[in-house]
Amino acid sequence: MSGFLFEEDNPASPPPDAPLADRMRPQSLDDILGQGHLLDPGKPLRTAIERDQVPSMILWGPPGVGKTTLAQIIAKLTKSTFIPFSAVLSGIKEIKDIMAAAEKFRRLGRRTIVFVDEIHRFNKAQQDAFLPHVERGNITLIGATTENPSFEVISALLSRTRVFVLKPLSDEDVVTVVRRAVAREKFNIDETSINAIAMLANGDARTALNILDLAVQGTPAGQPITKATIEQASQKTLLYDKTGEEHYNIISALHKSLRNSDVDAALYWLARMLEAGEDPLYIARRLVRFASEDIGLADPRALRVALDAKDAFHFIGPPEGKLALTQCVIYLAAAPKSNSVYTAYAEAASDVENTRNDPVPLHIRNAPTGLMKNLGYGKGYQYAHDLEDKVADMDCLPDSLKGRKYYHAQEIGEEAEVKSRLEDVAKKKRKKK
Repeated sequence: MSGFLFEEDNPASPPPDAPLADRMRPQSLDDILGQGHLLDPGKPLRTAIERDQVPSMILWGPPGVGKTTLAQIIAKLTKSTFIPFSAVLSGIKEIKDIMAAAEKFRRLGRRTIVFVDEIHRFNKAQQDAFLPHVERGNITLIGATTENPSFEVISALLSRTRVFVLKPLSDEDVVTVVRRAVAREKFNIDETSINAIAMLANGDARTALNILDLAVQGTPAGQPITKATIEQASQKTLLYDKTGEEHYNIISALHKSLRNSDVDAALYWLARMLEAGEDPLYIARRLVRFASEDIGLADPRALRVALDAKDAFHFIGPPEGKLALTQCVIYLAAAPKSNSVYTAYAEAASDVENTRNDPVPLHIRNAPTGLMKNLGYGKGYQYAHDLEDKVADMDCLPDSLKGRKYYHAQEIGEEAEVKSRLEDVAKKKRKKK
């Protein structure tokens, strides 16, 4: 049974040449840092483990916070067969083989925990293959994911599992992880360098230990590990996935920072995206949207600024083109805000969706043929340009929506001028009545 890891066959400790992150993997629930909301005494997950009543579950959290380790410890404490399973490397055939083995184990009185790393990478058919075995109790499924399971795990499987959210590790937690490794391995490193590793790790214990491991390998025997060596050893990666939840979280943070006129926060989130490799034209499109949705007629120039920033980036390219987007973000954050354009369209679209689509009133229909004219098309139409005040006493909405108001101008910036003009038009109509 190649690939199956039995608890009693699991060595007490990894071989000395294993990566440092494997050698330092926690061996008990109390060794796991940063997840007290799940694993402190009395918490539901810990209680379920201690009572040997572990449900199938999805462990959702960022990289390097202990998802795999927790699954292994659960298998050890419940004396279950632990079968690690990679969503990247395995398909339907491997799932069926493992499920057949798990069913055999169950008949022999042996429980099986199937641990699926990166379960969000499985397609619907692959996830469906687990369902009957979870339902029959042949396996306890533990899936690990860095992506929101609401989006990535099928509802049928989600309804049969518990979702436990693991939190990012704090810098203090990562410092503790590194100190444990330093004490155990007797590395020559000072507190300043340990803190530098924690900062570079960005809440990821595995990354921290990998940085430390590489720094040790790059330091001559007997010499202290320096901050410069750590920086050379680290390949800093930003927590950003252009196709995952963090992508949407950060673009949302930019949009809401702009809406709140928080220029510094908006600049930070812009930099987070650009430096992580986001498509600048995607950001530019969002800025154009924001100019209409959240500024609108409070400052009509905002839309032109956003379009100019898009064109400027397209013309110049990176890295200089980033400044055009920066200029745009500063302008949009400082501009007066109004969502009246957004709400006006939303109200009009709601009427289109929820009321009958009445015919266009006859007087504003085009009448290119004699037949149409005889049927009343265009009858009573008043050409506004021929009128002294350029406003006709004429309704242009269907009869069922007469008097409906969609646009509600707000008393800020340029929008006050728009409101004044619209009020003037309304006065002229009333006079003619």
